[in-house]
Amino acid sequence: MSNSDQNSPTLIGLGRNELGETFAALGVPERARGMRVAQIWNWLYARGATSFDQITVLSKDLRAALGERHSLARPEIVTEQVSADGTRKWLLRLAADRPGAQGPLVETVYIPEETRGTLCISSQVGCTLTCSFCHTGTQPLVRNLTPAEIVGQIMVARDRIGEWPDARAQDPTGLPNAERKITNIVLMGMGEPLYNFENVRDAMGLAAASDGLGYSKRRITLSTSGVVPEIPRWGQEANTMLAISLHAVRDDLRDELVPINRKWPIAELLDACRQYPSLSNAKRITFEYVMLKGVNDSIADARELVRLLAGIPAKINLIPFNAWPGAPYECSDWEQIERFAEVVNRAGYASPVRSPRGRDIMAACGQLKSASVKERASARRLEAAAS
Repeated sequence: MSNSDQNSPTLIGLGRNELGETFAALGVPERARGMRVAQIWNWLYARGATSFDQITVLSKDLRAALGERHSLARPEIVTEQVSADGTRKWLLRLAADRPGAQGPLVETVYIPEETRGTLCISSQVGCTLTCSFCHTGTQPLVRNLTPAEIVGQIMVARDRIGEWPDARAQDPTGLPNAERKITNIVLMGMGEPLYNFENVRDAMGLAAASDGLGYSKRRITLSTSGVVPEIPRWGQEANTMLAISLHAVRDDLRDELVPINRKWPIAELLDACRQYPSLSNAKRITFEYVMLKGVNDSIADARELVRLLAGIPAKINLIPFNAWPGAPYECSDWEQIERFAEVVNRAGYASPVRSPRGRDIMAACGQLKSASVKERASARRLEAAAS
């Protein structure tokens, strides 16, 4: 993607009403706008067009007019890393907020399995939270992502793995043996998605559109560290699956691991979960629990976890801690993880141990941290030298 493409407002991330306004600004008569919106919607979100020239159902003049004012730009791939296990991590550059500047960076991860694939997307550049076990939490918040930048991550991934009709993967290595290569979307990348509520909601509305990207809301999962007031609202307005980054069963420990707990402690968080709309055995909340050696992995912790979650239709994901440079914790011993899981299983909860994926490229859970901080420091040094 050229810099000029990035500097033109992209149509990616726009809903039908906004696309209608785009055509109105180009002078398309009102009676024809509905048809034009349906046409470009299909080419954007169902067929993955990357150029207005591809959209041959529009007249040449209309395509030229669109191209003068807009683009179909996605975030730019800066680097692509492929793990030994097939996991892919993309470092993506977003559009700059002013001419001549470089946009910030975010990371997106694709995890292929034999018959499915999960795309882990980011909602913020950096993070407002400072969870002590999470590498992303060591990067300060730069800004929220727009709907275009959130949906753009899905578009980039589908471009790379050939998910569009008649498209071919640029590198088919390790892709699932299935018609759909991306079956699940998880908001588990950089940032706290409920602190960017409206943009994330609008982006997931586009992702779930049956005549567009077409992901069932049961295949979209939002993960939150516990922004309690927004949890019921998310269920009402977006109604996707929900995951809670729990990680501790005592407030004093969770205050340290997940500092947002000081504002909304465990009891308030679990009350909000019990009120999540449409909660049932068919729509369970996933509780994520990172296994930290000698910190939160005792059998007593496992029993307390079971007691706390009583009455909540739930699944418990046990996550072996993924180390990063300077991390203050170690992963629990595998035997201890299995003993912990046995207690949870006996209580009737599904408690899969999440297999670490992409550790060799720092793409595993809790390891994402873009190069934005380093880039900003470098830019400041250059500006100081020039002044």
